[in-house]
Amino acid sequence: MNRNKTYIILALMLGLGLLVFYPGKQLAREHVNERTAVTDHPLVCTSCHIPISKNKLISKMINADYYSPFNLAVDHNNKWLYIVAQDRDELLVVDLETNRVVKNIAVGKHPHSVIIDQKGQKAYVSNEWSDNVSVINLDSFEVADTISTGNGPAGMALDHEEKHLYIVNCFGSDVSLIELNEKKEVKRLSTGNNPTGIALSPVDEEILVTGRRANIAAFNEPLITELTMINTQKQRALKMNVEEAYLMENAAYTPSGDLAMFTLIRPKNQLPAVQVESGWMMTHGIGVIERNKNGRISQFLLDEPNAYYPDPFDIEISPDGKRAYVSSSGVDMISVIAIDSIRKMLEVTDPQLRRSYANNLDLSRSFVIKRIRTGENPKGMALSADGKKLYVAEQLNDMVSVIDTETLEKTLSIDLGGPIRITVARQGRRLFNNAGHTFQNQYSCYTCHPDNHEDGLIYNMAAKGMGRNLTNTQSLREIGDTAPFKWNGMNQTVYKQDGMRFSTVLTRTEQFSYADLDAISAYIMRGIKQPPNLMYNPTGELTASQERGKLLYERTEDHAGNPIPENNRCVTCHPAPLYSNLKLADVSTLADSDDSIPFDTPHLNNVFASAPYLHDGRAKTLEEIWTIYGTDDKHGYVNDMSKSELNDLVNYLKSLRSPEYDQEAPNIQHGSLFYSN
Repeated sequence: MNRNKTYIILALMLGLGLLVFYPGKQLAREHVNERTAVTDHPLVCTSCHIPISKNKLISKMINADYYSPFNLAVDHNNKWLYIVAQDRDELLVVDLETNRVVKNIAVGKHPHSVIIDQKGQKAYVSNEWSDNVSVINLDSFEVADTISTGNGPAGMALDHEEKHLYIVNCFGSDVSLIELNEKKEVKRLSTGNNPTGIALSPVDEEILVTGRRANIAAFNEPLITELTMINTQKQRALKMNVEEAYLMENAAYTPSGDLAMFTLIRPKNQLPAVQVESGWMMTHGIGVIERNKNGRISQFLLDEPNAYYPDPFDIEISPDGKRAYVSSSGVDMISVIAIDSIRKMLEVTDPQLRRSYANNLDLSRSFVIKRIRTGENPKGMALSADGKKLYVAEQLNDMVSVIDTETLEKTLSIDLGGPIRITVARQGRRLFNNAGHTFQNQYSCYTCHPDNHEDGLIYNMAAKGMGRNLTNTQSLREIGDTAPFKWNGMNQTVYKQDGMRFSTVLTRTEQFSYADLDAISAYIMRGIKQPPNLMYNPTGELTASQERGKLLYERTEDHAGNPIPENNRCVTCHPAPLYSNLKLADVSTLADSDDSIPFDTPHLNNVFASAPYLHDGRAKTLEEIWTIYGTDDKHGYVNDMSKSELNDLVNYLKSLRSPEYDQEAPNIQHGSLFYSN
């Protein structure tokens, strides 16, 4: 009897399982098809839902704390190597005799760069997300002091007398001048847009600061990005225009000071995106300033006709001035350049011929000596004092490559001791920063989304017609909960955004494997954080102007007491905490070249950092959204506001920040793999 009952129970369980399995499998199949826009993505729930889980326990189990070395410096005796571990908020000290990490020094949030004084007594570490610099005593390997800076400190340089420290503030677009005896800022100099790199001339009282974002301009206007030359004696800045180039990350001078060289990218954003099939969408190279020729600037491509070297990041020049080394982060490569060959090409007297260098894909064979393969995502580099070794930070490999500059071979990898396993999101971050999935390696996701943000450019994706439906690049920071995607909202998931559409429209190659698509989707949906809004809202407390702006943002009546239609209130379409209702809307901003469609409502966190504005980048500032392009009161009701009130509203918008920073500090995932670059 008991046996019969057991059989009956097993039969019922089997029947119930079959009833659940077949309809359940069908429902799962329909769900996965809808999310991925394909019909054969594997039915494995964990491949999607686990890596993007918000559960703290699950997140801790599946992720890992990587170091992600970003920049580095070698002491003048070739004894110590100092490495910025960006995702651990640390400075690592490596003993170059044993090639092992001997000290982990806690610094500020999201450190960017490290430099050492001539005596080897102090190191300075810029903390990009803390707005300060850590001063480290190199005898004790301890933080001795902290110096406040401008917003987003990045590259640094000491003047020749080492009385002043110059700190590039990438978010503030200026340079802090620190008087080191007093350990305080004494002056701030304006620079080009979003600077990061800085270099001191070895022979003159001159500092070069690179800019990354181009000046905001209309779609059909030439691209111009600014370099800044600072005279350290007069403490004055002079800006220089670089045409048709941007993302100028870092710079270096030759030992004689006759040339200054910097990295750059030349985007062809005014051409339809289909040009990628012709090998002509993004090109990458270096700029050269002739200091003895009145600052004449020439550009040279590192690319070849069928092979590209995207995302050039750092440049180092050998002590004898014969070679330059450029790290191309998008293809894990170092290009070795013969500087004398560059000098010879600069001797031509025909200015038109010299200008043609910037578009000559065949020219690199005349000056590139060798390409050296590195590990994942090479970023900052440093030469030993004798120039015999080049150290390269492999950001997504937790290693440092050591290259013999005589044989031009990689001889060693210094293991920083990071996790061995590669998590799903770490793999996604690698894919995001690598160009291997684009036609001829022309560009990576990073190229248009530096720092996981946006490049400030407008593109013609040519989906339905040439020259129609221009699009302003959108930020990828904290977009995991803001579906749908694209300005027209046609992609309901990141899977659709980065799947078939991505390969068809942007990369012109085979689409990601499903494992890689899972990985890059996981990274984009949960792996990218906003920097803290320390410029307009450092503590979460609003200023009086911002409080007044908040009331205007949330108001339901105009100044005459009349109700504002619900769909024309700021807070209706942009409610906290995402400041988006995730719906499409018609805000009367269609251009003549646009299809007649509503637009996706973007989130507004850190909106101050995302100029230009509107779907096609038409508005250069937040004010222009209403003073020029919103005068019909269909994009929020504002025309009854005074100029002062509009200023208050804009000040409030600039205060909006990630909800992550409105929670308690322990909930912020500092030091995890889920940090942006």
